Amino acid sequence: MEYTIPLLAALGYISYRMGALNLWGSLTAVLLGYAVLTLGGFLVFGAMLAFLVMGTAATRFRAREKMARGLLDEVQGRGMGNVLGNGLGPVLFLLLEHATSADYGWAAVFSAIATANADTLASEIGKVFGRKPRLITNLRPARPGEEGAISPEGELAALLGALSIGLFALPLTSHDASMLVAVTLGGFAGANVDSLIGAALEKKGYIGNNGTNFLATLAGGLVGMATFLLLA
Repeated sequence: MEYTIPLLAALGYISYRMGALNLWGSLTAVLLGYAVLTLGGFLVFGAMLAFLVMGTAATRFRAREKMARGLLDEVQGRGMGNVLGNGLGPVLFLLLEHATSADYGWAAVFSAIATANADTLASEIGKVFGRKPRLITNLRPARPGEEGAISPEGELAALLGALSIGLFALPLTSHDASMLVAVTLGGFAGANVDSLIGAALEKKGYIGNNGTNFLATLAGGLVGMATFLLLA
């Protein structure tokens, strides 16, 4: 672990230079990354890094089209609030796993990360390919990018995004199938909780997007943990 700080500093700088994170977002990510590496090791860190890469790629996918339609909000890179909203939940679950040394703790950790990844991919892919988005609360037609809007295309992206994070958890448990199902289901459920909170609370100004992300990652982590306990 002697190269941890130089590695994190280099990745933070690269993220900043590439526009994935702004300055405060990069500094916050370095601090969270140190906590993740210390408590969870390289597999958890790899899952977080995969989320950053996939999320950034999805956000930039057909960016000009999204900007022309008013659907691209984070042109300047994700900031401290966004990093904490998506990353604080996994760190809290890492503390749980560190205290219990139980596989259900890993399920919660990776499900929280899977939620963040699933939500980002669903949102960004849905903006481009979602043909008939509807509000998750009442299934009425919605505008692409509207808070609480879902589409079959976005839901598929969420499922694949959650599954991709679940693969990182497999080396940490002997219950491979249970872990993969738990993380995938937890991430997919968490992404839809994000949409529910977005439609019910964020759209009305009761909560911001970063708060929505935080609550969704907590929900996804809890669903993943409960699923693992039922299956393992």
